[in-house]
Amino acid sequence: YPQAVNCSWVLAPEPLLSTDFVATYRHGMWGATEMGECVRTGPRSCSFGDVQMFSLTPYVVNVTAMNPLGAASRLLPFLLESIIKPDPPEDLRVSPIPGETKKLLLEWSPPGSWPFPEYFPLKYRIRYAQEEGSVTKTIGPYEQTSYTLTGVRPGTLHHVQVAAKDFTDSGEFSAWSLPASGT
Repeated sequence: YPQAVNCSWVLAPEPLLSTDFVATYRHGMWGATEMGECVRTGPRSCSFGDVQMFSLTPYVVNVTAMNPLGAASRLLPFLLESIIKPDPPEDLRVSPIPGETKKLLLEWSPPGSWPFPEYFPLKYRIRYAQEEGSVTKTIGPYEQTSYTLTGVRPGTLHHVQVAAKDFTDSGEFSAWSLPASGT
């Protein structure tokens, strides 16, 4: 489950003056038991770890923008479960099934960054299209890490991708996996 929270921000409108940022986090709204600085990962992003899943107490990120005209802060409270986004599934393979010319076997692995998928399972969406630029179809979610695609046109190259989401429907789907193809 998540080992870190990644934060990023934008300013609207974009300031004309050079602006610096300080980002902090705390666990709890008032009288927080855990506080710290969000470690910068880019000009407008940061990360913090050692997070507690299933806590009913929200985390709060505070981003302060500072320039010669002054400072402005923004607080964002959230529960970890509501922002979970797994990395994409890995090692997607598309294989023909001997003797089954209208079927393709799809197999993949959970993202390596998702610890204990046997205890914290994922569900998967599949996106596929034929090579001729036909309409992309999305199916699922499915709980297993393999799927038999049926009704495919024999001899036609199919491009496939898979996305993952927490099994309990918390958070959002991952980005799509790297594409794999098969005939």
